[in-house]
Amino acid sequence: MSTERKPLSLPRLQQMHADGEKIAMLTCYDAAFASLLDGAGVDILLIGDSLGNVLQGRGSTAPVSLDDMVYHTTCVRRGVKTAWVLADLPFDSYHVSKEEAWKSAAALVKAGAQMVKLEGGGWTVETVRFLSERGIPVCAHLGFTPQTVNALGGFKVQGRDEAGAARIKRESQELVEAGAAMLLYEMVPATLAAEITAASKVPVIGIGAGVGCSGQVLVLHDMLDITPGRRPRFVKNFMAGAASIQDAVGRYVAEVKAQTFPDNQLHSY
Repeated sequence: MSTERKPLSLPRLQQMHADGEKIAMLTCYDAAFASLLDGAGVDILLIGDSLGNVLQGRGSTAPVSLDDMVYHTTCVRRGVKTAWVLADLPFDSYHVSKEEAWKSAAALVKAGAQMVKLEGGGWTVETVRFLSERGIPVCAHLGFTPQTVNALGGFKVQGRDEAGAARIKRESQELVEAGAAMLLYEMVPATLAAEITAASKVPVIGIGAGVGCSGQVLVLHDMLDITPGRRPRFVKNFMAGAASIQDAVGRYVAEVKAQTFPDNQLHSY
């Protein structure tokens, strides 16, 4: 019997969430790593605007352009056989109008993305509805949102107090009702993320949001111990003790699936 993995689809990801099968996601920016990650069993490849930090050496994601995202999405798509491909809508590509968001999202889909991700709740609800109704799946990113780091006052955990938790719950519900097919929580208390995930109709991916989410994501360069400087609390170095990059990625996938990563005591809030 063949064990070759079938291409991931949105219904399959939704079924994984419903069945409690954990989803492994990593960022990816080129064809070579796309092939390696796909072969190691990563379920979702995220072409993240984090490329501004890890590839371009910038201090934030804000300078990343739509052209940058289209280029790297095209590269990743060429290396993928089975993984689901998710691409970030970069800063200043969806903020002015729903129509602007459509043009930007369509450019990423034409480049090979199967889903796009945008940051924030509230004002983004109608944008999510506009894109979803026209056939582009959307992942909504809540909690700490890197594109608005200045407005948030720095790299801070979101949803720690009662008002903040209530806001994340409310915005999550509004976004899903508007058509968001996936949620991503960054730097959200593990108990809050687990509570929302348990009641969610759609998969919830966490980064610094605890083991109770439907799946996990890390920046590839962080988990391979390539990124210089101090690492966020939620990062684990999977290269430590690994025989190769592929081995490190395989260990990441295995630990996500087994729910041994993240460890809420070490990697969560």
